[in-house]
Amino acid sequence: MNYILSLVFLSLVVCRAQPRVRLEVQSALNLQQQAWNEGRIEEFMQYYWNHDSLRFVSGKGMTLGWQATLQNYQKKYFNRALMGTLAFTIVHWEILNSKTCMVSGIWQLTRDQPIGGRFTLLWKKIKGNWKIVYDHTS
Repeated sequence: MNYILSLVFLSLVVCRAQPRVRLEVQSALNLQQQAWNEGRIEEFMQYYWNHDSLRFVSGKGMTLGWQATLQNYQKKYFNRALMGTLAFTIVHWEILNSKTCMVSGIWQLTRDQPIGGRFTLLWKKIKGNWKIVYDHTS
């Protein structure tokens, strides 16, 4: 019986947290997109976990760590023309609990030669702030 009550309680906690989590993570995504569109890669990176365990997976492999991820962005997007204008379209939310959320969607860079693809981000609330701890972008 205690097991069933625990499951019911946990379900209620997650259901109540969902709108707040979604709103907070969407706000972080909006600010991240704005930073990119203003040419501020370092501010864009503030929404990633500044830790050696950050994982960024792309078609070119896996990058470990915040600093290496920043350097990859700076190398690939070394001027405003290459950065273009970023737009995210969210296609799926998976709120795992009040401190963990997975978001999947489409990214698009509008520029002379537009590019885009898909992404899945694992967000965690760390020290009161939402951070991307795992990014799979293709």
